[in-house]
Amino acid sequence: MSYLKTANQLVSVSGQLLAYRELGQGHADRPLVLLTHLAATLDEWDPLLVDRLAEERHLILLDLPGVGASQGRVPASIPQMAAQAIAMVEALGYSEIDLLGLSMGGMVAQEVVRLKPSLVRRLILAGTGPRGGIGVDKVTGKTFQFMLKAGLEKVDPKRYIFYNHDDGGGRQAQFVLDRMAQRQKAFADKKITVLAFLTQLRAIKRWGKADRDDLSYISQPTLIVNGDEDRQVPTANSYDVHDKIANSKLIIYPNAGHGSIFQYAEEFSREVKLFLGE
Repeated sequence: MSYLKTANQLVSVSGQLLAYRELGQGHADRPLVLLTHLAATLDEWDPLLVDRLAEERHLILLDLPGVGASQGRVPASIPQMAAQAIAMVEALGYSEIDLLGLSMGGMVAQEVVRLKPSLVRRLILAGTGPRGGIGVDKVTGKTFQFMLKAGLEKVDPKRYIFYNHDDGGGRQAQFVLDRMAQRQKAFADKKITVLAFLTQLRAIKRWGKADRDDLSYISQPTLIVNGDEDRQVPTANSYDVHDKIANSKLIIYPNAGHGSIFQYAEEFSREVKLFLGE
């Protein structure tokens, strides 16, 4: 089944109904759990990338509490979001997963490993950085700057948050946005609220201002991915994370920004399949 026609399912966690989507059941011994970026719901994943991954992997994509169709509230910190993710995974019945985190989701993924290392077999960090990383505390300002630029040009904010600001970046952004726009209302998630978005921004800023993390607690095989011109979470963070995690592999895609895994959906999906199959 295509991700565009994959509807939300609900799981009860601590009395709250939380939304997730699931594809590719039976393709692997454990699921690959996907944690998404700032202000995103389940609709913000590139359907091409998800479909390619689901060809060989069992995927579970999460709306954490307070996001999209999930009940509850967005917490004030990244570690609290990680605790929510762990609770959702356990409520779904899993004691071991592979984990992919994009941008803010990558920050949450790092904290999942810190809180419960036995849960994660292999880790994928895309377009993200460590606690206290380079420019992470500036994400709020850059987000509003790019949103303003997009608003003046009457385009989706993802155009400038996720892709290069030149003409080539505009074309790449449109390819992905067109794919996302094919989802019909019958299969759509709820929009994120302004309050949830602002709470996430504050949590990222708090995490970015915290002491720099040495990531010594991450021993899992880790795949680190970014574009060579990430303006949102500077690409230098990906090199830093690679240096700090001994058992890691780094991929930097050329002429790409924060949304490199969508721009290079075919290439990235192949890398993930190889990495998880090792």
